[in-house]
Amino acid sequence: MLSGATRSTPFMTAAHAALMFPTLNCAQIARITSRGVIRPITRGDVLIEGGQTDVPFFVVKAGEIEVIRPSGLGDLLVAVVHADQFTGDVSMILGRPAQMRLRVSESGEVVQLTRDQMHALIQTDAEIGAVLMKALIYRRIELVAQGIGDVLLIGSAHSAATLRIKAFLTRNDHPFKYLDLDRDADVRDLLDRFRVEPAELPVVICRGETVLKNPGNQAIAECLGFNDRIDRAHQRDVVIVGAGPAGLAAAVYAASEGLDALVLEASSPGGQAGSSSRIENYLGFPTGISGQELAGRAYAQAQKFGADVMIAKSAAELTCEREAHVVRLDDGATIPARTVIIATGARYRKPSLANLSQFEGVGVYYNATFMEEAQLSDSDEVIVVGGANSAGQAAIFLARTGRPVHVLVRSSSLSESMSRYLLRRIEESSTIQVRTRTEIVALEGNGRLERVQWRDGTGAVSSHDIRHVFMMTGAEANTGWLNRHVALDAKGFIKTGPDLTPQDLAAAQWRLERSPYLLETSRPGVFAVGDVRSGNIKRVASAVGEGSIAISFVHRVLAD
Repeated sequence: MLSGATRSTPFMTAAHAALMFPTLNCAQIARITSRGVIRPITRGDVLIEGGQTDVPFFVVKAGEIEVIRPSGLGDLLVAVVHADQFTGDVSMILGRPAQMRLRVSESGEVVQLTRDQMHALIQTDAEIGAVLMKALIYRRIELVAQGIGDVLLIGSAHSAATLRIKAFLTRNDHPFKYLDLDRDADVRDLLDRFRVEPAELPVVICRGETVLKNPGNQAIAECLGFNDRIDRAHQRDVVIVGAGPAGLAAAVYAASEGLDALVLEASSPGGQAGSSSRIENYLGFPTGISGQELAGRAYAQAQKFGADVMIAKSAAELTCEREAHVVRLDDGATIPARTVIIATGARYRKPSLANLSQFEGVGVYYNATFMEEAQLSDSDEVIVVGGANSAGQAAIFLARTGRPVHVLVRSSSLSESMSRYLLRRIEESSTIQVRTRTEIVALEGNGRLERVQWRDGTGAVSSHDIRHVFMMTGAEANTGWLNRHVALDAKGFIKTGPDLTPQDLAAAQWRLERSPYLLETSRPGVFAVGDVRSGNIKRVASAVGEGSIAISFVHRVLAD
C-alpha cells in the first residue's frame, strides 16, 4: 500500500458506488471483449500513470485495480475497481492526460481497449454507451466535489486572480484542491516546500511537480494538456467559435451528423448562460438547472459524438477565401475550415466608473454562482445591477440566505425585460428591495470594495457601506476580433440572412447567385448564432435552436 492510501476510499459510499462503479453483465462484457484484447494483470503492475496520454480503457474480468491519485504531498487511494467493473473518467472522453494512477492490487485479467476503441464503443453501442457515460460523468462530479485531482491551487479569498483561476477550473469541470493562505494552517509549509513567496500567489501546482505562479488561463490549460491531442493543421468541415449554448448545440449536431467539427473557446464552456445560478424556464427541466450543469452536459455530449474543443484559445482574426476560411488564434496559430459558425456571444456592458477595474473580483463581480458567493458571509448586504433575467436569477440566488439584496435599475420597472416568474419571486421576497431609476455613481475602497454611492430618481446621491456588487447590465457583442470583416448592425451585432441589405452584400463582395441563408453572414459559409447575432432573442432556448439550425445550412454549403 502506498503512503497515505487506505482501503477506506472517499468514493465508496453505498449511495454513490452503484452510480460510479456499475457492474456490467455477461452480454455487455462479451460485446466489449469483441472490440479489444484480453491481457493478464499481475499484482503490483502499474497500468496507467498520472499524466500519461493515450490512456487505455480496462474492464476487469478477474482481479482488482486500485485508482490512486499520485501527489508529492502523499498518494491517495481514490477507488477500487472490482471484477465486472471498468476504469476511466471523463478525461478519457476528452482525450486529456490521466489524472490517476491505476495499479493492480489483485492478479487476474482485463479486457483492454484503446481510447479510440472505447470512444467508438460509446458512439455505436447505445446500451453500453449509456452505462459508461453515466458512470464517467458521476465520477467526475464526485472528483470535483471532493477536490481530488491533479491540481493544487494556493491563493487568497481577497485575490481577484485566485477567483479567476477557481472559476476557470470549476467551469471546465477540472477537479482541484484549494488552500487559502489566510485560513489553512499548512499553507506556509507548502509554500516553503515549493519555494514560493506569499507575494507570488496565487500558485497552481500541476501533478505535484510543475509550479505556475499567478498563471493565465492559457498557461493552466497547457500544463494540464487540455488541447494536446487536437490537430490544428487539419482542415475542418466546420469551426465553431465560442462554446456557449449556441456553439455547443452546433457542435453536438455537427458531430452527431458526421461532420468534422472543432470548437474554439476563449475561457470555459457555457458562455454567459454558464454563470447562471439556476435556469428554470428551459424546456425539459421543470425544477431548473444551473448554467454550469447545463453547459457540462452539453460539453460531454459534444465530446461523446467526436467534436474537438480547444479551451483557453481565443479567435483573433477571420479571413475568407474562395474555397476555405482561416481562423487565426491569439497565439498566432491558424485553423483552416470549410465553414465557420460564430457563436462568441455577448458580455455584460460595464458602467463608466473610473476605478471599476480596481475592484473586479474583489467586490465587483459579473457572475452570481456559488463560487462568487463564497466571497460573502450570509449576512453581507449586496447590490445587483440590472433588470433582465440574469439579474433576477442572481438576486433570488443571493437572497436565499436572508441577506439584504438591493436591485438597481435605471428604468422605471423590472417588468420590461424580466420573466414573470422571476418578478413574482422578487416581489414576494422580504429581503430583496428594487430601486428603480437608480444607478451607481462611485465605488470606494482600499484594495477591496468598501462602500458604494448611488444616485436615485430624485437626483440625490447617497453613500452605503456595501462591499459586494454584481453587475449584470445590458449586453455588448463579442465581435471586436472580426474587425468588421462581416456586416454588423449599429450596436456591433452580426447581421444575417434577410437582415443583410444589398449594400452589405456589395461591400462584402458577395459572389453567389443565391441570397444568404437564414443564419449566414455577409460572407458565404460563415454563420452567426446566439447572442452575437443581430435580432437574437436573448434566451438559452433560442441560442440552442439557432446552433442546431445552423448545421442544416452548413450541410448545404458543403454540398455546394
